[in-house]
Amino acid sequence: MKKLFFLLFSLAIITACTNSSVYNTSYQFKNNVWKQKSRPTFTVNIPDTAVTYDFTLSIRTTTDYKYNNLWIYLTTKTPFKQVIRDPYEIKTCFPNGEWIGHKTGSIVEHKIVFKRRKLPQIGKYTFIVEQGVIQSALDEVIDITFDVSKAEK
Repeated sequence: MKKLFFLLFSLAIITACTNSSVYNTSYQFKNNVWKQKSRPTFTVNIPDTAVTYDFTLSIRTTTDYKYNNLWIYLTTKTPFKQVIRDPYEIKTCFPNGEWIGHKTGSIVEHKIVFKRRKLPQIGKYTFIVEQGVIQSALDEVIDITFDVSKAEK
């Protein structure tokens, strides 16, 4: 009986702690170099316009990334072919050189979070991420992850 109780208790904890992610995909850059021509693309199916979502874009760099920011363009294409392109600056470190993102060993994770968004149309949305710097390639950028989760109540 104790084993059954422990199993059910463990299952309840695991279920309660699961992420409400409806989409989570990563794009890894070859040799940790984000070339200007490389445009990671994420296609998300939104089945319900009544649901509120949180969108998170995570970019991981190494601690050898040499800039204090990273400019990106995020292009959104709606199911009815509307296109919105917005620039975003990701601050990577403070003026004293201390990392702003979450650092683990030699990897730093930087996030842009768009909380509590409702989308106006049902269907497939495409999100395209472009680096927005002058250089033809950015060194020490490992990957990008795009996550869409149901917003917590």
